[in-house]
Amino acid sequence: MAAAPTAVSYEELPWVPRIPKDSVSDTVWQRISRPYQASITPSISDLQVELPDELIGEVQNAQQQLVRFDVEVGAITAPFASILLRSESASSSQIEHLTSSARAIAEAELGERTDGNAPLIVSNVRAMEAALAASSRLDHDTIIAMHRELLERSDPRIVGRYRTEQVWIGGGARTNFSPHGADFVPPHHDRVEGALDDLIEFSLRPSGAPLANIAVAHAQFETIHPFPDGNGRTGRALVQAALRRAGLTRSVTVPISAGILQQQERYFDALTRYRAGDLAPIVGVFADGVVLAVVNGRRLVDDIQATKDAWQAKLTGVRSDSAARRIVDLAIEHPVLNSRLVQERLPQSARAIFTALDLLVARGILTPGNSRRRGRIWVAPDITAALDAFADRSRRVGA
Repeated sequence: MAAAPTAVSYEELPWVPRIPKDSVSDTVWQRISRPYQASITPSISDLQVELPDELIGEVQNAQQQLVRFDVEVGAITAPFASILLRSESASSSQIEHLTSSARAIAEAELGERTDGNAPLIVSNVRAMEAALAASSRLDHDTIIAMHRELLERSDPRIVGRYRTEQVWIGGGARTNFSPHGADFVPPHHDRVEGALDDLIEFSLRPSGAPLANIAVAHAQFETIHPFPDGNGRTGRALVQAALRRAGLTRSVTVPISAGILQQQERYFDALTRYRAGDLAPIVGVFADGVVLAVVNGRRLVDDIQATKDAWQAKLTGVRSDSAARRIVDLAIEHPVLNSRLVQERLPQSARAIFTALDLLVARGILTPGNSRRRGRIWVAPDITAALDAFADRSRRVGA
């Protein structure tokens, strides 16, 4: 068993320019014609994650908070599993600078919005769902399936396989044509599958501190960078699958990405330090991220519970088995509704459904809007406001 982590090493590889020589200056051509340095990830399949005592305590506390939040929220009848899953997906996307309002995301889920970042975030929801559905196992097929759900709609040419070319991260304009001068150059594509074999073996090994191992596995995945795009979002979907597999969550998706988003610079710095052989920073980010996520998640749950209570007060005199009350429950899970969704989910006549929707508008629970498909939509502004407030807190350090 390896007792301590090792940093990435590097190998020199030839670079064949991908552009004509006469399209750049002689200086640029000389630079991009030279060999480059690609990283080689260390084997971690036998790694024993050793941490300072103080950090071990933080990890144990974070694990306890994960389990407690999962049990508490999982016992509530409102559909918080779906709400938190979307919130995690939106936060993970925000780390990649893909932001959108809660209303736009809900519209994209219905197919009412096809432009902007919202459809990309919905695809991230699908990747998270695929991750959770496959949480009992981890192999190449499940990893590729998560990535396919993420990007098949926006960039289908790169899904269904690992990358087949060299990629690099950062470096600005100097790296427009080659990896020379990049902030980090992941392993050559021929090394990707073998490096993931090693990562899978590590990830499936039992651990007394599973959150620490999950943090290390995430950093290793981001270092391998197995896809041309979508590595961060796929890697954070894998985190949710690992939490479920380790038994730290069972019922809901704890929005850890929201906690990471509040310490975004620290997160990226921790990935850099991991590649230099220091595991503690990324484990610390995850431990603190869990605590931040639980605090923010509880505020979201409280806000939505308060909204639900306020709605019930507005429905005084309406029968408990009425279509209106059923639509209210649906609107918590789907804060933008169209008639198709409501009719699919409620065994009621179209007339009864539209009468109930009109009642909810009259009682100030829903507001009507225009569908981009020449129909009508109904929005639950109290729910979208709660979700937007959650996202805003996630973007503010120390919120």
